[in-house]
Amino acid sequence: MNKNIIYIIIAVVVGFIVGYLVFGNEKEQQDKINQQDKEHQAKEMWTCSMHPQIKKTEPGDCPICGMDLILAEIGEGALAENQFKMTANAIALANIQTTIIGNHTTDKNRTTLSGKIIENEEENGVQASYFDGRIERLIINYKGQKIKKGQKLATIYSPDLIAAQQELITASSLKKSQPSLYKAVRNKLKLWKLSDKQINTIEISGKAQENFTIYATVSGTVSELISAEGDYVKQGQPILKVSNLKTVWAEFDVYENQISQFKKGQNVIVKTKAYPDKNFKATISFINPVLNNKTRTVSIRVTLVNHDNILKPGMFVTGEVKGTTITGAKQLMIPSSAILWTGKRSIIYRKVNAETPIFEMREVTLGNNVDNQYVILEGLNDGDEIVTNGTFTVDAAAQLQGKKSMMNQKTDRISNTDKERETSLKLSKAFQKDFLPAITEYLYMKEAFITSDATQVIVYATKMVNILEAIKSIDIGNAGKKHLSKSIEILNSISKKDNIDNQRTQFISLNEEIIKLISNFDTVDMTIYIQQCPMANRNKGAVWISSEKEIRNPYFGDKMLTCGSIIDTIN
Repeated sequence: MNKNIIYIIIAVVVGFIVGYLVFGNEKEQQDKINQQDKEHQAKEMWTCSMHPQIKKTEPGDCPICGMDLILAEIGEGALAENQFKMTANAIALANIQTTIIGNHTTDKNRTTLSGKIIENEEENGVQASYFDGRIERLIINYKGQKIKKGQKLATIYSPDLIAAQQELITASSLKKSQPSLYKAVRNKLKLWKLSDKQINTIEISGKAQENFTIYATVSGTVSELISAEGDYVKQGQPILKVSNLKTVWAEFDVYENQISQFKKGQNVIVKTKAYPDKNFKATISFINPVLNNKTRTVSIRVTLVNHDNILKPGMFVTGEVKGTTITGAKQLMIPSSAILWTGKRSIIYRKVNAETPIFEMREVTLGNNVDNQYVILEGLNDGDEIVTNGTFTVDAAAQLQGKKSMMNQKTDRISNTDKERETSLKLSKAFQKDFLPAITEYLYMKEAFITSDATQVIVYATKMVNILEAIKSIDIGNAGKKHLSKSIEILNSISKKDNIDNQRTQFISLNEEIIKLISNFDTVDMTIYIQQCPMANRNKGAVWISSEKEIRNPYFGDKMLTCGSIIDTIN
């Protein structure tokens, strides 16, 4: 009996042990899996492809534009706003290569400059009218038309010329008795550029011509039509401008730190993409004595003989200048393959960390081109690692991740608003009080923009103009007057446009001026919210003011009504 009890107890204990080992371990594994899932979910971040500043721990809709959120890369939250990461696989597939740049000592005997073909102003001419009259017919009537000296240009009706012809007819009958009078009348017509043949024709026919033909006094290509048929012209007034393209100028820009390398008479070989197999030899004929303050460059010029008119004004050219030795000069240089150009901006991509493929966009200021490498004037430092192959692919990755890129130039509106407040315009109490009715009309106008009602926009813009014109005389300092005058100018422009898209373009600038003013008010009788849409103004961002927290976007109307956020509040 005791043995049976002992066996039963042993069996129960063994059962407990086996059960714990089987089910307890299984529960522990399940808890571990659940914990891993929780950790994975905590790491997951969801963002909006159009508004990357939105970060959420679970999927859903973007609170700004309503688009579905997408899964962001794990660890992306640790990156700076304009930095982005690429995978090693993507870098390998795109053959992206980077190079560490540094100050290189150059010892070259030539420099490559960029420039363009322009008209030789010394060869330009103006065809003017030599007497008052009305242009009845313009025979030469479009730009680019070639004319020769002596060619028929136009016919003009001139009462003064008719009277002068009558004087000639009368004086011709008295030329024997009063030769001096006859000679004076003929000379008068000659001063009006009438030829002897024309004068003789008038004298022999005995009839005055009503519409008189004028002939070209210069040869060349018409570069500008100044007058049209039916225009009244005064004596000496230009009818058209003529360019003689037998010779043209090639004009190049030289940076301030390289001016000393160039002098008149240096040989230049000019090349153009239109004729890659042709070199045009010339010498430097002019160096501008005045420095361009904006670009910090000086223009140099060469004169080219333009055989068969193959060089067209506006063509881009390069010029190789020999004898510009810069031995020992240290310059930061990068290969042209690293650069993306977009209008006036030059873009490169810098690798932020040597160990991980994290990149960011940089705008740089370029100097001259030397052997397919560009001198860096601003934007990079010695030792920076930049993308030198596959730059466009890296830019595409930046765009896909919603980061600052060649086509997506982000702006920081909040910091701009702070800067605007720091200007502290001195606005009197009287001005602030009288300005507030304009804000009321502004809010009505904003509603008209929301509903895309161009007619109502004109109505409220006109009302705002009337209010602001009435308070122009209040003294608010030069800075305040500047913003007020600009606001009136923009509102006048809005009131003259009946296209809602054109009105919205002007509305962007108006909001900048209005916010600069109202941000410096001491008190307002309502809470004003400064709101921003990052997608307006071609993705550069644009602001507006509202008396309500709710986002109702005036730049897109019902297309993207809720796209935007509050970036500041004026109480």
